[in-house]
Order: sequence, then C-alpha cells, then structure tokens
Amino acid sequence: MRVHCAVYARGLRRYSTYRAAAVAGILTNSVFGVINAMVLLALFAARPEINGYDAADAVTQVYVAQALIAPLAIMGPALELSERIRTGAVGTDLLRPVSLLGWWLAQDLGRATFDLLFRSVPTFAVGALLFTLALPGDALRWALTLLSFALATVVGFALRYLYSVVGFWLMDTRGVWAVMGPVGPVAAGMLLPLTLFPAPAAEVLRLLPWASMVQIPAEVLLGKDTLPGGSVYGGLLLQAGWAAVLLALAARLTTLAMRRVVVQGG
Repeated sequence: MRVHCAVYARGLRRYSTYRAAAVAGILTNSVFGVINAMVLLALFAARPEINGYDAADAVTQVYVAQALIAPLAIMGPALELSERIRTGAVGTDLLRPVSLLGWWLAQDLGRATFDLLFRSVPTFAVGALLFTLALPGDALRWALTLLSFALATVVGFALRYLYSVVGFWLMDTRGVWAVMGPVGPVAAGMLLPLTLFPAPAAEVLRLLPWASMVQIPAEVLLGKDTLPGGSVYGGLLLQAGWAAVLLALAARLTTLAMRRVVVQGG
C-alpha cells in the first residue's frame, strides 16, 4: 500500500508541473462547452422537454462532460503502457515489486486527481457563471456526485488499460484507439446526452460501461429517475459493478500477458 501511495503522489506531482497546459485545457473545454450548450439551447427552444430533460439539464450535462474530459481521458491520450509494451520497456515495469495493474492504476489516479481539481472544477465553474445549471440543493447529492465521478475515473482507467494491455498480443494498439476513440465519447454521452437518442437505443447505451463515465455521473448530479433502478443509488451500483468487472478483466488479461512474456523470453 505504501508503494501505491507513493506512485499516486508521484503521478499527482508529475502532472502538476504542466500548469500552462492545464490553463489551456480549461479555456478549450470552456469554449467547446459554450458551443455545445448554445446548440442544445437552440434545440430546446423549439422543444422545451425531451425524454425528461429540459434546457438546464442538457447544459448541465454539457459541462459535466467538459469537466470530465481530462480526468477520464476518454478521448486520449492512451496510457504510456501502450508505448512501453511496443518498445519492450515494459520489461522494466515487470521487475517492480508491485502488480502492473496496481502500479498504473495508482499513477493514473494521481493524474486524474490533479485534472479533477485544477481543470474540472474551473471548467464547471465557468459553465455555472455563463449558464443556468441544474445543481443539487443538498450536500448528500454533492457527495454522491463526487463518488460517481470517482467511479467514472476508475471505469475510464480500466478501459484505457484494456486498450493498452492487448498490445501484448497486437504489439501496436493504435488501431484499437482508432476504433474506440470515436466510439467512447458517443456511447458515453459526452458529445450528446444519451437521453436525446431514441428511447430503445438510449436504454441499451446507458447500461454499457462507457455510459458510466459521463451519462451516469450527469444523471446522478441531476437526480434523474432514468438511472438504472430509477434512483441515484442504482446508477452508482452500475458504475461500481462495471469498475469491478473491468478491473477483474484487466487483472486476468495481465496474468495471461505475463505468461506470454515468459514464453517469448524463452
């Protein structure tokens, strides 16, 4: 545990050095948030309510999505593990006295913590200043929203780790990212709230792991009854379930990959 805490702190400290990039990211996310919000406001001006969402709900989800872009890295970049597998530098990683999965999880959580504090919060604050957002009125909902964001970060890491670890078999994961890069943001509800999709498609997409990164956290914040089980707790349970399943799958693939490395090493 001490090692993982040290790796977490290392990740946090490492990414805290990129302050200019953080400021640029806040500006970029805020501008794209304004553009997306204006498009949705025009849509809701013509139709005030769509599948339980009004204009304030939609704009709130826009800024949830923009705030979570950096912590989730849903649009990239890939974990450095991908390149280390391709070049063979992963061999050094395997000599460490901790699991490969645990090491990268701790490091990525450090990165995500920095992004959450110094990119997500300012970006969401800009949205709250420029638009009328549907914000919770009680501390419990805020606490549950933070828990949802944390689970979303773990789900996001697990997916990115899976995209990377297949490099032990494919050797180059750029093709995986070329496919999943466009799919992830759409299926997550980042580009467009899933509630605006036809109801059957939205119901299916909401149950997939990508929705646990944006759509579910947004609906937890909004307190929507469209969440699985019809409650905030149902949404959190779905997120926790996907986090556990994906991490278990990541651990299993890592074990199989280790055997492959030993065989290749002769």
